[in-house]
Formats: sequence, structure tokens, C-alpha cells
Amino acid sequence: MSPPATPSPAAAPGRWSVEARARSSAPPGQVWPLLGEAGRWKEWSFLTGTGLERTGDPPPDGVGAVRRFTRFGIGSREEVVAWDPPHHLGYIMLTGFPVRNYRADVILAPDGSGTAVTWSATFDEKIPATGHLMRVVLVRMVSGFASGLAAYADRLLDGGG
Repeated sequence: MSPPATPSPAAAPGRWSVEARARSSAPPGQVWPLLGEAGRWKEWSFLTGTGLERTGDPPPDGVGAVRRFTRFGIGSREEVVAWDPPHHLGYIMLTGFPVRNYRADVILAPDGSGTAVTWSATFDEKIPATGHLMRVVLVRMVSGFASGLAAYADRLLDGGG
């Protein structure tokens, strides 16, 4: 089980950050497709709709790809800004959350025969005095993504899924 996400205000006023860590027994090369392919997020997360609006470079999920993630029709649009398989995915939020300048980076690092997953995000308040509330929501979401990704990769490694 992973420790809970660590919320902390970032350096600038109105700027916030969150981070979550998890570990999978699967190597980074087996965890990466679950993270890097937008269409696969619905396999391991709470999302019910996942896919691409625009392909990126390299196709289909690389830099410039615009991904759409929904739960019961409500969701977000994100653009891939960092793509380094099988170690780093970075994305920014285009629409769907009441924050500004949201950026997340997911690092998959070798950890023995498995993978250490570090999911971090920063954002600015869109509405003054809402940073703490949004941080609480994002801590839960980022923690769920990190632990869900790691747990699903483990199930696949064990032959489940």
C-alpha cells in the first residue's frame, strides 16, 4: 500500500502542489502502456470514458496529444507536454477543473524488479481562497491514480485483470 499523497502549498501565494507515491511489482515497461495510452486509463481508474481528441508526436499519445477523460460524461481535457517512455509523462489541464496552470508529472522509476510511481501536480487558485479545497480534491484524485495504476499493473503481472 502506498503512503497518502503529500499536500503542500508551493512557493508562490495561490500556488499549490500535491504528490502521491505507489509501487508496482511490474517493471516500468509494463506499467508505461497503462499510463501512456489514454484509452487504457478506464481499465485502472475511476474514469468511465478515456480517449484522444487529437493525436500527438509520436502518434498517437505523444507530445501535443489532447486527451479527454470523463466519469459519467463530466470530465477534463488535458494536453501531453512531456513524453519519455517508459519513465515520464507530463500533462497540463486545458478544461474541466476550477484551477489555473495545472500541470502533472508522472515518473515511473525502476525499483528493484518493480516500479516506483511518483505522481505530482501543481496548480494555481482560479478563485481566491479555494486552493485548500482544490488541494483536498486533488490529493484524493492523484493518490487514487497512483495507487490504481500500481495495483492494476500488479494484477496484470499476476495474470489477473
